[in-house]
Amino acid sequence: MLKLRFLVVGAGAVGGYFGGRLMESGQDVTFLVRPRRQEELASRGLVIHSTQGDFHSPVQTLTPGQPGGPFDVVLLAVKAYHLEQTIQDLLPYVGKDTVILPLLNGMVHLDRLQEVFSPGQVLGGLCLIEATLNDAGEVKHFGERHHLFFGERDGSESERVRRLEQAMEKARFEGIRSGEILRRMWEKYLFLATFSGVTCLMNSAIGPIMETGKGSALTRRLLDEIASAARRREPTLDEDLVEKVYDMIRFLEPSMKSSMLRDMEKGASVEGDHLQGVLLQMAGEEADLPLLSTVYTRLQIYEARRVE
Repeated sequence: MLKLRFLVVGAGAVGGYFGGRLMESGQDVTFLVRPRRQEELASRGLVIHSTQGDFHSPVQTLTPGQPGGPFDVVLLAVKAYHLEQTIQDLLPYVGKDTVILPLLNGMVHLDRLQEVFSPGQVLGGLCLIEATLNDAGEVKHFGERHHLFFGERDGSESERVRRLEQAMEKARFEGIRSGEILRRMWEKYLFLATFSGVTCLMNSAIGPIMETGKGSALTRRLLDEIASAARRREPTLDEDLVEKVYDMIRFLEPSMKSSMLRDMEKGASVEGDHLQGVLLQMAGEEADLPLLSTVYTRLQIYEARRVE
């Protein structure tokens, strides 16, 4: 087994899950976290509750500024609204050969990362997983999906991507090398913006929404508006991709909630600006996108009330 040094930035639901699984498989994993989370992990260890098997172990951690690195791979698993601070925290741990694999939602984080780091260091990446942190700081993984896709953004094969694939072979998740990673990222963006948008708008899991004719039609109209906005940035997003995304939503487990809705239920901040808000910016002020605008307004109202 090929062993690499991983720095997982964030030990929340996504970083905790994939970082924990890598550590479980024998990889050298360190988590870059805030002092409070470092204290939690020092006291309790990393705990994963999952349909795919539980995991509990002490972990190696760093807080920003502590010495360490450079690392072979940086796995960025933070919310989009933390990206700017994360970049500053990350600089001391990135060497010239470090590979940066971001798992953030959306697309525009790629632009920012390649402004700061060498464009050749930044891979494309995404994950498909339903997970959250419970009140005890433990990772709760729901359902069967725990997929992590990665690849060169130009679609080429490379030695570093093959090495990353080898390092993930023994991990208890689906690590998948993709030759069309940007298209997969757009696919997820359309899916997530629609799924999170409609579940937060209706304050409901997806099942009750899709079981009614009006709910399913509204979901499809929202997806069409989102695709229209996204095409202003990426014209190659064809109708086949939109149909595939709608099928993904239709066949979700009825009990599934978006992570954004789970964050709202906990009173946490959400990524509305970075998902639905960015799409409206892509479309421009002249675009007629009433449902997408309604979803974004709903999220803005939630954030305003949350910070009062």
